[in-house]
Amino acid sequence: MPDSFAEEDFLVGAANEQAWEMLARWPAWPEPVLRLSGPAGVGKTHLASIFARRVGARWLPDAAMRRHDGVASLAHGDFDNCRPIVIDSCDAALVDEHALFHLLNRVRAEGGAALLVSRSAPQHWGLKTPDLVSRLRLCPVVGVDAPDDALFRAILVKLFHDRQLAIDVSVVDYLARRLDRSVLLARDLVARIDARALALGRRVSRVLAADVLREAKPDAQDGEDPMAI
Repeated sequence: MPDSFAEEDFLVGAANEQAWEMLARWPAWPEPVLRLSGPAGVGKTHLASIFARRVGARWLPDAAMRRHDGVASLAHGDFDNCRPIVIDSCDAALVDEHALFHLLNRVRAEGGAALLVSRSAPQHWGLKTPDLVSRLRLCPVVGVDAPDDALFRAILVKLFHDRQLAIDVSVVDYLARRLDRSVLLARDLVARIDARALALGRRVSRVLAADVLREAKPDAQDGEDPMAI
């Protein structure tokens, strides 16, 4: 589990509040198996990792979906029903569908819990076992959406502040209007802007941010002059 996904770095807003509150309710979930779903880059893995640390869950990264000894080791090996299981990127290529089906049955039968993280609904995972798809579709689901405008601006401000960068609101406004609402993309761009400012020995300005954005995402420009007030 990535150590960088600290709880204090996760900002709660309208886009993820329902999921945040549902995970906090464990073990009082409506069902023992819960799906956490949303598009790429919106913080699903971050949220799931916070939950895993809070409750001491067994964490299976996306690579575990592509190994015969990943899910299968839990499905057929030692099982601690007091320790939830978190499986990240369930829509990754699954080697052993039978093992996942058996694991979910075991979670239900033995009083365990599992959180399944994915970008899409089970019918889009490429599964070939109808019973598994049916079982997954019956699981309750909480969603994490792309951040709304207020949350995305707050994320940008925090990313800059985490790097000890004093940032003008005009820079945040400029980037927020042009970036896809992805935490991962925002983190990458802020890192690029920081590196450019350090290399040039300059403060982070709207012009500098625009130059970096133009290189990283040429189609993000809409013709507005970054020098304009």
